[in-house]
Amino acid sequence: QVQLVESGGGLAQAGGSLRLSCAVSGRTFSYYVMGWFRQAPGKEREFVAAMRWTGGSTRYADSVKDRFTISRDNTENTLYLQMNSLKPEDTALYSCAANPGGPVNTTPRTYEYWGQGTQVTVSS
Repeated sequence: QVQLVESGGGLAQAGGSLRLSCAVSGRTFSYYVMGWFRQAPGKEREFVAAMRWTGGSTRYADSVKDRFTISRDNTENTLYLQMNSLKPEDTALYSCAANPGGPVNTTPRTYEYWGQGTQVTVSS
């Protein structure tokens, strides 16, 4: 079992920045695939970014490429999502997810563990 707890969401102005954190605990997860997803009201959950916990194999949605950066800190067991140049359309509930191995997928159903999410609201 893996537990995921997100934090760092809040209100930001367009063009601003936020950094989301996802504290990871539980069984050994060094070989896990970690992802960030978001869901806006009335819309389906969509992929944002993902990577292997061991590093590398990062993937980004086209809508956030060159603005968002996914990373992790092994000593803190924390996954991050640095979000720069925020836009109103980035407003959503952001969740981190984990999957024990396999390819770095962009499909939500391929991830086994999920956090509760943290709300990000970007004003224009």
